[in-house]
Amino acid sequence: MDLNSASTVVLQVLTQATSQDTAVLKPAEEQLKQWETQPGFYSVLLNIFTNHSLDVNVRWLAVLYFKNGIDRYWRRVAPHALSEEEKTSLRAGLITNFNEPVNQIATQISVLIAKVARVDCPRQWPELIPTLVESVKVQDDLQQHRALLTFYHVTKTLASKRLAADRKLFYDLTSSIYSFACSLWNHHTDTFLQQICAGDEAAAANSLERTLLSLKVLRKLTVHGFVEPHWNAEVMGFLHAIFERLKQFLECSRSIRAESICRDRLEKTVILFTKVLLDFLDQHPFSFTALIQRSLEFSVSYVFTEAGEGVVFEQFIVQCMNLIKMIVKNYAYKPSKNIEDSSPETLEAHKIKTAFFTYPTLMEICRRLVTHYFLLTKEELTMWEEDPESFTVEETGGDSWKYSLRPCTEVLFIDIFHEYNQTLTPVLLEMVHSLQVYNAVGLAAYELFDSVDFDQWFKNQLLAELQVSHDRYKPIRRRVIWLIGQWISVKFKSDLRPVLYEAICNLLQDRDLVVRIETATTLKLTVDDFEFRTDQFLPYLESMFTLLFQLLQEVTQCDTKMHVLHVLSCVIERVNMQIRPYVGCLVQYLPLLWKQSEEHNMLRCAILTTLIHLIQGLGADSKNLYPFLLPVIQLSTDVSQPPHVYLLEDGLELWLVTLENSPCLTPELLRIFQNMSALLELSSENLKNCFKIINAYIFLSSSEFLQMYAADLCRSFCELLKDITTEGQVQVLKVVENVLKVNPVLGPQMFQPLLPSVFRGIIDGERYPVVMSTYLGIMGRVLLQNARFFSLLLSQMACELGQEVDQILGNMIEMWVDRMDNITQPERRKLSALALLSLLPSLNSVIQDKFCGIINISVEGLHDVMTEDSETGTYKDCMLMSHFEEPKVTEDEEPPTEQDKRKKMLALKDPVHTVSLQQFIYEKLKAQQELLGEQGFHALMETVDTEIVAQLQEFLQVF
Repeated sequence: MDLNSASTVVLQVLTQATSQDTAVLKPAEEQLKQWETQPGFYSVLLNIFTNHSLDVNVRWLAVLYFKNGIDRYWRRVAPHALSEEEKTSLRAGLITNFNEPVNQIATQISVLIAKVARVDCPRQWPELIPTLVESVKVQDDLQQHRALLTFYHVTKTLASKRLAADRKLFYDLTSSIYSFACSLWNHHTDTFLQQICAGDEAAAANSLERTLLSLKVLRKLTVHGFVEPHWNAEVMGFLHAIFERLKQFLECSRSIRAESICRDRLEKTVILFTKVLLDFLDQHPFSFTALIQRSLEFSVSYVFTEAGEGVVFEQFIVQCMNLIKMIVKNYAYKPSKNIEDSSPETLEAHKIKTAFFTYPTLMEICRRLVTHYFLLTKEELTMWEEDPESFTVEETGGDSWKYSLRPCTEVLFIDIFHEYNQTLTPVLLEMVHSLQVYNAVGLAAYELFDSVDFDQWFKNQLLAELQVSHDRYKPIRRRVIWLIGQWISVKFKSDLRPVLYEAICNLLQDRDLVVRIETATTLKLTVDDFEFRTDQFLPYLESMFTLLFQLLQEVTQCDTKMHVLHVLSCVIERVNMQIRPYVGCLVQYLPLLWKQSEEHNMLRCAILTTLIHLIQGLGADSKNLYPFLLPVIQLSTDVSQPPHVYLLEDGLELWLVTLENSPCLTPELLRIFQNMSALLELSSENLKNCFKIINAYIFLSSSEFLQMYAADLCRSFCELLKDITTEGQVQVLKVVENVLKVNPVLGPQMFQPLLPSVFRGIIDGERYPVVMSTYLGIMGRVLLQNARFFSLLLSQMACELGQEVDQILGNMIEMWVDRMDNITQPERRKLSALALLSLLPSLNSVIQDKFCGIINISVEGLHDVMTEDSETGTYKDCMLMSHFEEPKVTEDEEPPTEQDKRKKMLALKDPVHTVSLQQFIYEKLKAQQELLGEQGFHALMETVDTEIVAQLQEFLQVF
């Protein structure tokens, strides 16, 4: 590529690629994409973005294409990799001039130099670091800044490499430049402090920017550049100097106006100082031991005494609290229960902590947290008034304590209280009597279990405070109901629940929205508790449900609607069918909410969860919801629709619950099954629910369902069985077993393609017991309930395997007898006995040859199912079911679903539950005797072990 002519062409196309007109933009982008792999293209881009006379947008685009090209084509092994000659030329060009006038482009150039350094430094690019070091020393302001910016990005990138060889290179690099980096930082820091004192704000802002960049370099070198940093005097000197510099910068902030150009950078630098300490503590806890005392003194004085007044700001307070928290909670500083097992370093750190956290210090921290930091700020109170829903969605959970003041103070309180609870419990209890410390007592509920009589406090004081309806008292009402929620699972007498429900009903009618939302949260905690009793709750159910529904309609934000829906779901789940009279309003509202939430998938997930509990509560009445419910299931489980990514798991559960509670199969319900084959192809963690759904259809209406979908299902199953876990195989086979159980005539024909592999598995002696047991269950159904089909299958297998029918039958019976112990379920053991007995009476020599094994299995089956009547001394088959009766359901049990009833009806037709094994054996033996005659039968019985015969006679003595 001739550089001059090529530059003109590329420049023209880059200019077109910055156009707003897509007709011009698209072809230009296509052309640039084709050039990406052309030799010399990146040299042209370098010429363009380093030419300051060209349009900024064109130069910006040239930098981006160059940067993206490094990721794709810089490594030697990459397809279309750049030549070594071009890379050498590019590396030299990149560090010739640090004089880029445009900030954004300068940053991008720094980042792309760092990307090249990640691959090539120091072996292919040994001159990079020396060039940067020299360039940050120059007097020219622009050059110095750009070189320092690049120095930072290169250091940051090299520090992030994790392979042992790369770590070693970074250690070597650090040892060679650490002194220089320290002196650079000190120089720019001193310059800034002098300039700010002299009132030269513009110069001070420039120096502060260089202070910030050099400190960023030092942070990476200090944290990642040493194996044991505490042995390096310069490192420890720098870390100790941070505390002095922090004091200087905080004092300096008093004289810098809020609107000053230095203000924001100054706060960023202060935060960066604390980040150096936090990172160092995280990566090198034992090296940090020498800094524990100073860190605690510094942080506690600025955050918990008057020393910080006028200089501290929110993010700095958060960082200091995190420093205290990380020291308090650090496992490296906690001795083992057996002190002798602890390292000297741990004991040293623990000793420093113990000496610092004296009773007066802990008391002051605790008091300050409770009386100062836990109070609502002016900003929070304003937000409460102006945007109550956003106020209730507090930033909690996850890592929010690292960045936000309120969660940070609460987490620090919990950790300090947990660590020093013996010291702090009396302090907090004393404050309970003199102050309203509800937040602290709620956060420390588990620690205060033995020290606070919460029931008395609730009756004597808290209940009364909930009844003060004055508007100015609403923060107390909110905090008290929150506090009760924190204690409900810790210590709250069951007898007090009705009084609490009364209070919750009143508060759900509070004038203030924040109080109502907090009350709903406490209601969920109360209902979701282990000691919840439905009978206590039922008198309040109607009003609670109505008030929650009103709240759901009133709130407007997605997060709040989700929250209230979760509360409603929880109530529905706990009271189950008792909810039926009250859900009309919710049932009418949910379709509207679903439509409104089209862009909010998480809210739709909450609606699905609510529907799941609603269907369980409504039972067969849920059929009235189908016009809304079935399209929701259809959308949620359709993998061709983008929302399925969010909705699928809950959608499958809703589909299953709908089927389980459906009184009959509707055409629409049948049509949804079209979604299933794509779901089975996914083979994801949702397969288990898919199999449950298929089973539910089989139990609901096997004939209609199988006629429509059996062929597709059989194909899907054959594919699945090729590549699935043992557990997955069993799930598939259980579905087939259910088909045969429900439809013994049509089932074997419909799933005929699957049955040869089951047969082969039996005669080959499948090695997984649980799979073998399922194989035998399937074959037992076919043999017992569809003997004609079994004969056809036997002939087919003989043809496939090139063996005689009798030989295959003999092999199968032999393996069945041999593997009977693989079957653990009594139902399947009885089924095996019935199935093998169904081969009798027979003149077939193979069956007579296996007669002994068949009798052995039959007697084992008798032992499994026969129970002795203590009054008459006779035996009866305990698996027989004579009639259908609705079981009585206790309060703790869920009432039977429609599917439970269907399974019970199915059991009443199942030979396992309708045929007496005892009688079946007797009839089969009698028939065999009649077929062979007395002498022949006697000879056959002699092949059976005498002990087994004796047991058989005892079971059959009634006949």
